Amino acid sequence: MPRASTKTALLLVAPPLLFVAVLLASREPQADPRLKNALRRPEKSGWTYVHLEGTPAEIGYQHGYLLAPEIGDSFKVIQLEMTHDIHKSWGFFRHTAQEMLWPHIEQEYRDELKGITEGVNAHGVKVDLWDIVALNAALEWEYYVHEYDREHKIQSPPSVTAPDRCSAFVATGSYTKDGRVVIGHNAWTQYLDGERWTIIFDVVPAHGHHFIMDGYPGFIHSGDDFGVNSAGMMITETTITQFHGWDPNGVPEFVRGRKAMQYSASIDDFVRIMSEGNNGGYANNWLVADRKTNEIADLELGLKNVNLQRTKDGYFVGSNFPVSGKMAREETDFNLSDPSKSANARRVRWEQLMAENKGRIDVAAAERFLADHYDTYDKKIEPDERTLCGHVDLSARGMLPWQEPYGIAGAAQNKVTDSAMAEKLSLAASAGHACGLHFKAAEHLRKHSEFAWQKESLKDMNSYPWETFTAGM
Repeated sequence: MPRASTKTALLLVAPPLLFVAVLLASREPQADPRLKNALRRPEKSGWTYVHLEGTPAEIGYQHGYLLAPEIGDSFKVIQLEMTHDIHKSWGFFRHTAQEMLWPHIEQEYRDELKGITEGVNAHGVKVDLWDIVALNAALEWEYYVHEYDREHKIQSPPSVTAPDRCSAFVATGSYTKDGRVVIGHNAWTQYLDGERWTIIFDVVPAHGHHFIMDGYPGFIHSGDDFGVNSAGMMITETTITQFHGWDPNGVPEFVRGRKAMQYSASIDDFVRIMSEGNNGGYANNWLVADRKTNEIADLELGLKNVNLQRTKDGYFVGSNFPVSGKMAREETDFNLSDPSKSANARRVRWEQLMAENKGRIDVAAAERFLADHYDTYDKKIEPDERTLCGHVDLSARGMLPWQEPYGIAGAAQNKVTDSAMAEKLSLAASAGHACGLHFKAAEHLRKHSEFAWQKESLKDMNSYPWETFTAGM
């Protein structure tokens, strides 16, 4: 894809920019040359855009340096969540990252992780390599700790299980307005980390494909997994809730997820990369598309069960449910027959929206879907834990037992794109709830003293309008 040179792009951006590499060079006589092809733009509608380019070590250094304040802050949040929710010390995660994960990380991503560490340190934030590796594995620790506790005959806290995370869909053919692909996703997380999950990464690696994705400061992968690459791949997923399984000899999911974003040029490529060395960590229902062929696919990637569906005329949806009954029985504790469960209720709503909007689905429709407040179990419009725009904090039932360990949670941010946008490496993103409702931390903490442990880090999470981001622009 044609793209303006980095020098030209920098000249088009109006100063002042606090972290743009060209200005750093003017302030620091010996600015590191690894920053020459990188830039950071001012926050826009709640999002921070960074352009990273070069070798793995250079991309890592640029990432660490330009986002050092955010990485330092977000690292503290992950530390807080992991130690509180999983009942293990941060040293436990650091040690496991070094002894179990590092041997299975290929050199390219080792270099990038080391680069992040160097960049963060150079900007005055003191973390080391094992902190950064453990941070990247944040979404996999529940899976490992469940197996660790079982093997060591330790009673795990209720929070050591895969929670509900995300709502998503992908559609093509007769379901979309132009017959091409439309894809959308919102990330369900604790608000504590979700309100920080607002980085747009535009990455031009020395090897592989140019890609743009949303992400969390310090992650080499998206984490909530929404992105497009220059080879035509459009990628997202939703977590398979209450999943259990772990292979200590496998490749971390954060490595496989990043590699698939960077190197996939077809659905077959994507399936192969995600399946090779699968460790069971962060088991997901992947919704992917190839804009070159308008084919879409649903890859249900467990540890024992791997199921693939694909079509050029139809849709796939995700809301944390296991797709197959066999997967549900063998690898999860999830009840597919309970309509009151968030994942099942949202699945019903997705099916309704796909049927009601057949032939008219476009980016505008996708944005409406992600703001939807219809509860299919109560059969009324009411923002809660069963609506596509999730608001666990507003549930009339209060914090249910399975929700309490995860703190204040819901749909913290949203992304959509279609084939035409993806050709330009472009996506639309909305920070906060897409519905327009704001979350106010102090007000909620007054009502829920059980979350006082989050007080120092929990911030307001305002709802921002949709904003379009395009690689290189």
